[in-house]
Amino acid sequence: MPSPSGRLTARVQTGPRSFLALAGLGRMARRRPGGFTLLEILVTIALIALLSGALIAGAGRMVGDRPTTPVEIFRKALTEARQYAVEKNVEVRLSFDAKEQAFTASTIDSKRSYQTNAGSDLVIDFLAAQKGGSAILLGGVLVETQSLPFVTFYPDGTCSPFRVQFRLNGSASIMPIDPWTCAPVLEAPKP
Repeated sequence: MPSPSGRLTARVQTGPRSFLALAGLGRMARRRPGGFTLLEILVTIALIALLSGALIAGAGRMVGDRPTTPVEIFRKALTEARQYAVEKNVEVRLSFDAKEQAFTASTIDSKRSYQTNAGSDLVIDFLAAQKGGSAILLGGVLVETQSLPFVTFYPDGTCSPFRVQFRLNGSASIMPIDPWTCAPVLEAPKP
């Protein structure tokens, strides 16, 4: 509305609608906001969860299909032999049958076998706990030759002191076993 001086003046009205109109926000208040609705967010989260579940299940099947190594099979046989000895309060003897390529855990009344599936090149020997004894240099690899026929796990959770030697395709590795825990001994890293 023009004033006597020729300038336009606005009338100030009170109330929320007139304030929005003066501030220029009237049109923005009627438009849909630019964010996402709760329903859109929940659907997106559900789709992400569904896809990640499918990917995790597929990855689990891929890992589960990989062949197990003789060391992994030995560790499983070691753990189960000790556990059986403690639970049943009996002595368990663990041996390796080179012909069958399997570990055998036996008691007076039962026997359990753990197949390695590594082929005929695999040789596993249980060795005395003390290093030394009879060893020969075979193809550039030091191999101990004096082996134990079996190792024993006792009902108190201990086992006879031993080391296990794995020979596969010309290479040999020795894993010492702690007689108190019947677990592989971790070696300190070399500097």
